[in-house]
Amino acid sequence: MNFQARQQKLAVRLREARVEALWITHLPNVYYLCGFSGTAGALLFLAGEKKPNLFFYSDGRYAQQAAEQVKGAKVIIRNKPAMPDACERIKKAGLETLGFESDHLSHSSYAQLRKSAPRGTRLKAVSGTVEELRAIKDAEEIEQIRAAALVAGSIFQTALTAIRPGRTENQVAGELELAARRAGAEKMSFDTIVAAGARSALPHGRASVQAIPAAGFIILDYGVILAGYCSDMTRTVHVGRVSQAHRQMYEAVREAQQASIEAVRPGAQAGEVDKAGRSLLKKRGYGEYFSHSTGHGVGIEVHEAPRLAKGQTRSLVPGMVVTIEPGIYIPEEGGVRIEDMVLVTESGCEVLTPTTKDLIEL
Repeated sequence: MNFQARQQKLAVRLREARVEALWITHLPNVYYLCGFSGTAGALLFLAGEKKPNLFFYSDGRYAQQAAEQVKGAKVIIRNKPAMPDACERIKKAGLETLGFESDHLSHSSYAQLRKSAPRGTRLKAVSGTVEELRAIKDAEEIEQIRAAALVAGSIFQTALTAIRPGRTENQVAGELELAARRAGAEKMSFDTIVAAGARSALPHGRASVQAIPAAGFIILDYGVILAGYCSDMTRTVHVGRVSQAHRQMYEAVREAQQASIEAVRPGAQAGEVDKAGRSLLKKRGYGEYFSHSTGHGVGIEVHEAPRLAKGQTRSLVPGMVVTIEPGIYIPEEGGVRIEDMVLVTESGCEVLTPTTKDLIEL
């Protein structure tokens, strides 16, 4: 990964915002900027006049890992709070403005930062600056995400084989997650969703001890992390013979998803993509049963910018990777969701999820 290019881009953004330094505590942002993948670390980012200067802080547990992973930053290992040392560096550099990640810093940590900051240094809340850079993936990131999507797609058949009436949702999820590990995944992107029968009407019905019924929809929503990057996909299958009503539900979602995919292109507003599928579901009589946004960005985190939802005016640009996942959820009846990962390209888009969207009866 080209960490130097990312660091330079952030430095430019900070200079434009007149923020001389940024205290970065959100671990996905730390990973994006210097490559550290551990669970304890922070980054002091000095924008500089011409090039940035970075200091990475962690404790003794991560000394070796930091030495191996951290790129473009001086590694400082301390078995006591890092913030006083970071603020002392701000003082020595004579900087007047120190930014902090307002979306991620706790109130107690902010109080500590204010106490440690040099006299005369102005603290400035910074929101989403690193995340905005992360929203547009470079070529290496796209290849990692593509590989994660392929791994997730390759184990879909395992889930189908595991589904049998009487087995629990947890058992299906367990076999799926074992297959993911065997296929090379570091871990799952999120808690696997296996929602069967009436529970398929729960948009986030994580796998439970409920037994799979003899008939009805099953929503399978899962993703894997590969080399630090997430995938996310959803397929809905049916146990037993599909009724006409259920077939109509499924086809409506598939058509809505396709409409939104076709709306993905450079310059399109996020809200337009949402409207394309939502309007179709409303026309089919299911509008009230689509209760969430159409999609979201995916990368180091499974939920990133941009958000594809009603009223969102952000324009899509090449390099963004988003999900397209409309759904229908009818209480006590069941639900359907189909989700693909989609790359915004120079000429339109590319669907990264390789798995069939035909209605499968088991």
